[in-house]
Amino acid sequence: MEFVKTALDGVFILEPKVFTDERGYFFETYKKSDFEAAGLHYDFVQDNQSQSSYGVVRGIHFQKGEFSQAKLVRVLEGKVLDVAVDLRRSSPTFGQHVAVELSAENKRQLMIPRGFGHGFAVLSETAVFTYKCDNFYNKASEGGIRFDDPALGIDWKIDLSRAILSDKDKALPLLKDFEPCF
Repeated sequence: MEFVKTALDGVFILEPKVFTDERGYFFETYKKSDFEAAGLHYDFVQDNQSQSSYGVVRGIHFQKGEFSQAKLVRVLEGKVLDVAVDLRRSSPTFGQHVAVELSAENKRQLMIPRGFGHGFAVLSETAVFTYKCDNFYNKASEGGIRFDDPALGIDWKIDLSRAILSDKDKALPLLKDFEPCF
């Protein structure tokens, strides 16, 4: 597995080594020793999976305080635009983002450390999305910022007037109103 650095410290695109033959393909999706060799030390404790249809935007979400989470994300079926936003107030890249297309076809993953918001938009008819977390979910610690905040400047690669959002995501604050928690 190749760990590709991004413009945001700690965010990596993971490019797997895929072995194919007449039977199909095989690749390692996670190997602790590879992560440690790349200087990434995570103890993943929870796996999550979602299924969504075209135009669904989930995020931008995070967990606050002691329940902050790092996430290793990938797509099992379909295609998404995956986004990590630096929410560390003391970071020189605060408010900046990395966006990468993840798909069942390209088999890429994105490693998002604690202190980042995360969201994705579904670009295919449907998508099955999975992620490993290094901390347990805690409802009281969830937070988020608006996916369409002009200050973020994210091109979600979909028609935003047709974006499908949860009521919770529609009510999230803008980055300028975000209360520091990292």
